[in-house]
Amino acid sequence: MDDQNKNLILATALSFLVILVWFVLFPPPEPDTPLVDTANQSELNAPAAASGAEATVPTAADASTAATNTTTEASTEAAEAARVPLDTPRLTGSVSLLGGRIDDLSLKDYKNTLDPDSGIVRMLTPVGQVGAYYALYGWAAGAGLTPDAVPGPNTIWQADPDATLTPETPVTLTWDNGAGLSFERMISIDADYMFTVTQSVTNTGTSQVALAPYSVLARHGLPADTTNIWVVHEGAVQFAQGEYLETDWNDFDSYAERDTEAGQEARWAGFTDHYWQTVLIAPQDDTTRVETFYDANRDIYQTTAKQNTKTLAAGSTVSVTSQVFAGAKEWETIQNYQSGGIEKFIDSIDWGWFFFLTKPIFWLLHELNALVGNMGWAIIGLTLIIKAVLFPLAYKSYVSMAKMKELQPQMEKLKESAGDDKQKLQQGMMELYKKEKVNPAAGCLPILLQIPIFFSLYKVIFVTIELRHAPWFGPFRDLSAPDPTSIMNLFGLLPFEGPEPGSILALIFIGILPLLLGISMWLQQKLNPAPTDPTQQMIFAWMPWVFMFMLGSFASGLVVYWIANNVITFTQQYLIMRSQGYKPDLLGNIKGSFKKSRAEDVKK
Repeated sequence: MDDQNKNLILATALSFLVILVWFVLFPPPEPDTPLVDTANQSELNAPAAASGAEATVPTAADASTAATNTTTEASTEAAEAARVPLDTPRLTGSVSLLGGRIDDLSLKDYKNTLDPDSGIVRMLTPVGQVGAYYALYGWAAGAGLTPDAVPGPNTIWQADPDATLTPETPVTLTWDNGAGLSFERMISIDADYMFTVTQSVTNTGTSQVALAPYSVLARHGLPADTTNIWVVHEGAVQFAQGEYLETDWNDFDSYAERDTEAGQEARWAGFTDHYWQTVLIAPQDDTTRVETFYDANRDIYQTTAKQNTKTLAAGSTVSVTSQVFAGAKEWETIQNYQSGGIEKFIDSIDWGWFFFLTKPIFWLLHELNALVGNMGWAIIGLTLIIKAVLFPLAYKSYVSMAKMKELQPQMEKLKESAGDDKQKLQQGMMELYKKEKVNPAAGCLPILLQIPIFFSLYKVIFVTIELRHAPWFGPFRDLSAPDPTSIMNLFGLLPFEGPEPGSILALIFIGILPLLLGISMWLQQKLNPAPTDPTQQMIFAWMPWVFMFMLGSFASGLVVYWIANNVITFTQQYLIMRSQGYKPDLLGNIKGSFKKSRAEDVKK
């Protein structure tokens, strides 16, 4: 076996191993997990006052039933409470006056599926409905106060009945405890996904009191659209003490067994899904301790952010301001918030282990998409740029391959003279390589460099919302999904639907993109004569078609990249090898493969 074929076999084996490992680590997403029916679940666990409070603070169980005695009453009260409408260019929903909860929110820009009638994505949902998910704010009682002296999850707030929350018109909620404390909460929102909440309390009584502001995210049950796939993180995220941290849904601390002092100072924390997230953002001028846990009895996932206890003298007022992000994980939007002062907020998008590649790759893809206005052509443009960057290495590789072809006659003579003496043969070949300045391993380097790039691009296509429902042309309406076409109906020419995406039939009756991928790999092979060894011949003969079926279930955007990469590689190799005096006999190699196949059939 000559060294060129050794390189090709090694490169092919590495690529095949990568795909096999990929299927093990990143299996196809499982069917959607049904939402837990939360209509009869208890309320969330309200936090106690921050450390340093002198008076007795309510337990979680006390706070969860502060205003209601049964779960049915809690759900009924949540449903019947008055609401303040919310309307922005990108969001629609309402704020409940029960607890002043931000619990009804939908995204105007995103639909659930490609079906125009599928409805828009819902981010937050009130208690009493399936999949309750909400944010609320309050005060924990400290020295000189009892739990019912401060507003909590079930406090009924007052607001202007004609108020509507818009980017131009914030909404102010008020509540008076009737015992010397009056509370005010102003909620404002920008044109994207950021709420700003300013909580104020005025002490009109005669004695000093202490209380601590808090904010809570609560999620009843697992989300319905959990992907259950390792390539994307779903669960809790936070940026604490200069470090980005992730917690999967099944790794939450138990509420019953948690360490109440285990919370840590954090800049932001919350819950993230595949494409959406809700994150509490602490003020920069105050210490905020975050605690995340799961209450199995109530089936509630909760993140609580508690600020320092405020001591309020008679006749004084204190105000605290914090924020909550609730929306799509759009790169540009989150980047703008980070530029505005939210440290490392861009890391809330799951860039993965190869973040040093995924971030620049996505940035380049984003800019190309902004330039050409089509993500499919942007992927092809990205491929061209990557190949251009790697061209110097590719050039050396293909030049080396061309020289190896020229050395074939001399290598054959070495084999004849060495006979069965393998050591002599190896020494002679090394001397020949050194004399002719040929590196037999050069052919593998471009393949090895493609592996982390392939991983990174897969991550970008699967994780970033910019690829969700991104069309290319014709039937390719979502580049984050597998090819929707099928050989079964001749790629849409016959008047019936193809197999259901993700089914066994869809894997067998592949679409046009995997087919083009197999053909492009096969043509690339034909730039070189088939190896003489029968085992090598079999491997090379089957490899393109094995890859074709294995990659058929991958995101179509990734298959587009691979096809473009194969076509560019084929062109580069053909032109470079010709420039070195070696003319690949493409047509002859293709004919030769068919002749061998026919000869084998005759023998059989």
